[in-house]
Amino acid sequence: MAEDLRTVLKCVHCGTCRAYCPVFEELGWESTNARGRVLISHAILEGQEIDESIIKTIATCTTCGLCEEMCPAGATPPSVVESARKQLTGKGLQTEAQKGLAETTIEKGNPLGEEKSRLHWMEEQELPEKAEYVYFVGCMNSYRYPEVAKKTFELLKPYGVSPLSDEVCCGSPLERTGSDASELIEHNIRQIREMGAHTIITGCAGCYAALRKYYPDDLKIIHVAEFLADKIEALDIKKQDLVVSYHDPCHLGRSGGVYDAPRKLIEEATTLVEMASHHETSHCCGGGGGVRRGYPDLSLKIAERRISEMPEEAELLVTSCPLCRSNLEQACKKKIIDIVELL
Repeated sequence: MAEDLRTVLKCVHCGTCRAYCPVFEELGWESTNARGRVLISHAILEGQEIDESIIKTIATCTTCGLCEEMCPAGATPPSVVESARKQLTGKGLQTEAQKGLAETTIEKGNPLGEEKSRLHWMEEQELPEKAEYVYFVGCMNSYRYPEVAKKTFELLKPYGVSPLSDEVCCGSPLERTGSDASELIEHNIRQIREMGAHTIITGCAGCYAALRKYYPDDLKIIHVAEFLADKIEALDIKKQDLVVSYHDPCHLGRSGGVYDAPRKLIEEATTLVEMASHHETSHCCGGGGGVRRGYPDLSLKIAERRISEMPEEAELLVTSCPLCRSNLEQACKKKIIDIVELL
């Protein structure tokens, strides 16, 4: 709480964040940009009375981090928002969407409510007892894009990489919306330790950020694009006569600083033309922070604004996050694919 207060006090109320917040661009209320949320978070920390409007203000942040990237004072509004969500949840103050998300994820092991095996896409279910490298598939690729999970594993398997036998959600959806994901996290850690793994590879930006933030520091966390970019010569990628654009996921780019590896793979396989905003200033897809689940109309508007930044000459859009893909597909007339599908 002391760290949250320090961050709150760093905010000089300059309003720079107003020019960058994707939610403020759509809703226009002062309470829906980082400055407004920081002030409201301060009030929550001080124990002021909370009403429905305050809950909505805190719940509509995508935690994309663009405000933090552009803040001249060095404030970190996304972490303040996540802490405020924890405070509200501790008081029993959650939106129905947040509550339902937590209940489903804990009960089913994933926020999608799926009951079938996460490894249903694997032809062979026999996994090694020991492996130094674990492929953390994630909920979205397991259930919404199993062809991506299968292709990713095909690329990783020659290097001794194995999935977990009983993977559950990484915990990101719960932790980012104010709930406790420790049960899920401990379940995954126990399996990772039993396998003797030292490196976790994932193709999901949300999983990547969560694994780095909530899992033991001695585990090396890398995105599949980073792993494959280091093996690019062995991949024997064929150059295609194709022009593509790339969407930087917030939790891989701004959160993790991973920009070069995906572009290295894309440029080996195709011709890349950048979106209007990219790298550190890339705009959010609109799906993160529980916004897709709780405020689908707002999420769609943010996705539409992001797609409008795609160059006309780009024949398709590439990304390295299944949640970004899923959200942007609502708004994009052109095809969107995962980066491994280029290889």
